This record gives sequence, structure tokens and C-alpha cells, in this order.
Amino acid sequence: MPHTPIVPAGSAPPLAPYSPGVAMSASARIVHVSGMLALDAKGQIVGRGDVRAQTRCVLDAIAAVVEAAGGSLADVAMNQIFLTDLGDYAAFNEVYREYFPTNHPARYCVRADLVKPEFLVEVVATAYVGE
Repeated sequence: MPHTPIVPAGSAPPLAPYSPGVAMSASARIVHVSGMLALDAKGQIVGRGDVRAQTRCVLDAIAAVVEAAGGSLADVAMNQIFLTDLGDYAAFNEVYREYFPTNHPARYCVRADLVKPEFLVEVVATAYVGE
């Protein structure tokens, strides 16, 4: 099945060879969103030392990819969450609930070292957009 890279206007430049999102061609599209990190449009780290600010930045970036594919956060079916410190789990969830207040996507959360020590959270998402 062919796929189309999704790069929202104003998104941060990738740190490695990946697309911010990928839509699969079909009547309904599965949108795979790459692991998003707390980066602004110039590639600068957002919210150093602040997991809430980084979570907002990451979830806004995911929303931008899904919206560029014609969907919304309500279309997200699965999130894969990586935290550098599980002590940040409650703060992460506080912000996450603002973005996914009802009909929560499936998800898992693990502790992991991320590509740079300044990053506190990374989220990978999968959405099912349209029919």
C-alpha cells in the first residue's frame, strides 16, 4: 500500500531520516506519526526541564500532523509514550488528559533514554482518518 509523507507547515526539522507523519492510501487512511520531541519550528528545544511544557509541545506537534492528514486528535487510536523519568508520569498525564479528555486512545508508556538528554518525553501516534 503506498504511503504519503506528512510534513505540517512550521514543523521542526527532523533530527534523523524520518517523516513527521505518514498516511497510507486507502478509503480510510492510517496515519503513522513519528516520535515527536519538544522542538519548535527552528529545531530548538522547548521547555527545558519542564515535562508539562514538553508534553504540550509534543502533543501539539502530533495534532498538527494528524490535522495535516485531514483528521483530529479524536482520530488517534494508539500512542506510544517514552519518558526519561517515570517520576514525571503524573505530570505527563495531567497534560495528556487535556488533549485526550474522552474516548482515550490505546497506549503504553515506558522509561527510556531519548536522543538527547534535554528531552523528557517522546510520543509516537497512530490515527485512523476518514472513510
